Amino acid sequence: MTKNFSCKNQTTNLTLDPCGDDDTLQVLLAVSYSIIFILGLVGNLVALWVFFCVHSKKNSVRVFLINIAFADLLLVVCLPFRILYHSQGDKWNLDPTLCKVVGNLFYMNMYISITLLGLISVDRYFKIHQSVGMQRKLCSTKLSFALCAIVWIVSICIISVIVLSKNDSPAVGRCFHYKKLDDTKWKAYINMCVMVLFWLVFISLMMSYGKIALKLLRTSQANPDLPNSTRYTRTAKKSFFILFLFCICFVPYHVVRVFYIKTQITDTSCFWMCVADKTNEVALLFSALNSCLDPVMYFLLSSSVRKEVLRLVNNVICLGDVTGISGSSSTAEMDSRNWRTDREQPNTSLINNTKTESGL
Repeated sequence: MTKNFSCKNQTTNLTLDPCGDDDTLQVLLAVSYSIIFILGLVGNLVALWVFFCVHSKKNSVRVFLINIAFADLLLVVCLPFRILYHSQGDKWNLDPTLCKVVGNLFYMNMYISITLLGLISVDRYFKIHQSVGMQRKLCSTKLSFALCAIVWIVSICIISVIVLSKNDSPAVGRCFHYKKLDDTKWKAYINMCVMVLFWLVFISLMMSYGKIALKLLRTSQANPDLPNSTRYTRTAKKSFFILFLFCICFVPYHVVRVFYIKTQITDTSCFWMCVADKTNEVALLFSALNSCLDPVMYFLLSSSVRKEVLRLVNNVICLGDVTGISGSSSTAEMDSRNWRTDREQPNTSLINNTKTESGL
């Protein structure tokens, strides 16, 4: 005789844990989020330091990148709470209100990044396909500031409504967990609207970069001797890194999200709720990974970030060389003799290195 097990807590009507404890998944999430936290924190702090402390010309893409860096930084700040939660066996010992704030801030900043990445693709599309006069109107810095302000204001308003809602309280001792939305279906509708927003942004990305690639291809074919053709092609390849970010970080999560929301608002067996819960956690991990990969995008799309990072790396390497030389007086004397010899004779090693680099 088989028994039917209910996954619901009868007092709260919340699904607390349809799968039971999974120590392997908890450890994987805690370790992965720890790595993402360190890399994302360092990468976005360096990017913001370059954006604000290094003088460079302001443009629309730069405004979007600064706002993405802020959103990623706020998302990364939420990760220590998830790390603590998973490292303690999915037990929440802090204030329940803090759970709601942290959880919703995480999603808010993720979707702000998604929206701004979509705006960058539209911006680059107009810069290639429109006339100079239209470019100044559609790709102006003031318009970028206005769009970013609208995105932040709308996001904060939506999150405030969710956080202040009394019908969306987490279960005691739980956070970031799977739960049914039988009594809060309005939240499911918000999640659906956000999901639709993502797919609209993704479609705009595909269309924008597809048309950009087609435009560059036709230009290169019509003008094969164009002196800037190589630079334009390289710039287009860098731009496609945004599309790569979407495909790796966000597409898997939003494919899973369709099934996940369906199980929350319909009658579903414990088995499928368990599948939805675990799959959603792993896919969400890939979404958080975006905060580490965005600094790579800053490096590719912003010349000021690229130059400053290369300068910092060069300083670290040079500092290591100076430390190694000062640690041995005999090495210093040998370098001095070599330097005098190099002034008297041709530097054959430099010539060989130059030949090797030209052959790569």
